[in-house]
Amino acid sequence: MSAPPEDRERELTEAFVRLADSLVDDFDVIDLMHVLTDDCVRLLEADAAGLLLADREGVLRVASSSSQQARVVELFQLQADEGPCLDCYRTSNPINEADLAGSGRWPAFTANALEQGYRAVHAVPLRLRNETVGSLSLFNTRAEALSSADLRVAQAMADVATIALLQDRTLQDQAQLTEQLQTALSSRVIIEQAKGVLAERGGLDPAEAFRRMREHSRACHRRLTDLAREVVSGDLDTSALLERRRRG
Repeated sequence: MSAPPEDRERELTEAFVRLADSLVDDFDVIDLMHVLTDDCVRLLEADAAGLLLADREGVLRVASSSSQQARVVELFQLQADEGPCLDCYRTSNPINEADLAGSGRWPAFTANALEQGYRAVHAVPLRLRNETVGSLSLFNTRAEALSSADLRVAQAMADVATIALLQDRTLQDQAQLTEQLQTALSSRVIIEQAKGVLAERGGLDPAEAFRRMREHSRACHRRLTDLAREVVSGDLDTSALLERRRRG
């Protein structure tokens, strides 16, 4: 059941405030990307979300995903070099594919998406003026189109996130722009390594390991990337993270 209009408006306002809070110096890029994908799933008619960013060579990489299944789909389309999220990035135009099985546009991608349980996909570009730096993907287990209102909200959220990513950077200086995005993707690698360390030590699944790191970083007012780097290097006592239990 959909939330009442007044509740949805309040939740959307809170989501944009969270994104706007990133428009400050020294914000946490990784946390921003996960806030974006989490809010999309929570507020829009989507069952999962993923985020692709281009590295300094213009090659797309998976930067964030709300579920392991969505991550598998995003990785597969990069490997197969076909899919709606790639088309969205390359054309800077949104994609709203309501029925993957009946479209025939991306046969390899579609087979993998259906295997992971997704029957519809929607994507909006991360763009600022003439520069596109990635794409935000929304996945549905039902074969249905995303409403025009939700598609506009998704694009607006992607636009705010893009501004945060590119803040204090002049788009005329391509070296500065690509360095900013490369830093975000490098941080993603550190996060994945830290998740693996915690998962192995605590017998956790990767999603739970990430949830604990993210919760701990917020409680301690620390950047998630810095925390992950200390987990990987062994400079952080991980006993507190491994003993944490999901809060009610």
